[in-house]
Amino acid sequence: MRILMCQPEFYGIEYEINPWMSLEYKVDHNAAITQWDNLYQKISECGAQIDLVEPKPGLPDMVFTANAGLLYKNQIVLPHFKHKERQGELPHFKTWFENAGFDIANTISSDTPYFEGAGDALLAGDKLFVGYGFRSDRLFYEEADYFNKNKLIYCELTDPYYYHIDTCFCPLNENLAIWYPHAFSTESQKRMAEEIELIPVAENEAKRFACNAVVLGKNVIMPSDCPEIKHTLEQRGFTVHACDMQEYLKAGGACKCLTLRIG
Repeated sequence: MRILMCQPEFYGIEYEINPWMSLEYKVDHNAAITQWDNLYQKISECGAQIDLVEPKPGLPDMVFTANAGLLYKNQIVLPHFKHKERQGELPHFKTWFENAGFDIANTISSDTPYFEGAGDALLAGDKLFVGYGFRSDRLFYEEADYFNKNKLIYCELTDPYYYHIDTCFCPLNENLAIWYPHAFSTESQKRMAEEIELIPVAENEAKRFACNAVVLGKNVIMPSDCPEIKHTLEQRGFTVHACDMQEYLKAGGACKCLTLRIG
């Protein structure tokens, strides 16, 4: 597997665009670097190749590469960030993908419905679970002609603390996922349960972003202090690796948010 990451050189909380973020709680920069380095090392140890995109000043959330795009059928679907604070990331990510030889599936204009990449679109086999309600628009998926519409599972997010689908849902393979059901509308809960086996995560561990995990085969890398779901997954044959993500939780992100699958 191939993963895109961005070093946290300019990471910090410089604005508030989700309920987790507060200008009162500053990031410990040295701790953030250590936590990112540990995640990088663990992903590498689990066998993934890691590519790096260069961080840019003035773009503190560029470290969250999950939102840089979506790899879908060997093409990159570019994002249209909802908040102006993140819109400056797009040209840098687009240039990186082009220079790396990826085909780009779409173009972005001011009229494009919002879409925040793999933060709101997760593959389980050939099914694409797509989140909408806070950062991404359902209309984006409906208008995109490159998606297989028969394989789209629409997932309405209803809790602003879980503003991207990858904060509350994580496919482990094509048949199994973990989730925090209360982050979704009742209708979406029923629809998702029809498509994949779902293991619920307790509220206290959901708040630790247990669902924001990196899955590399049978290895699952998730934030620390999630013992209940860790035990459950180990009983199902997975090896769970815990990483301290405290400095990134301050911004509403964790392991998965810091990565983007690109191969």
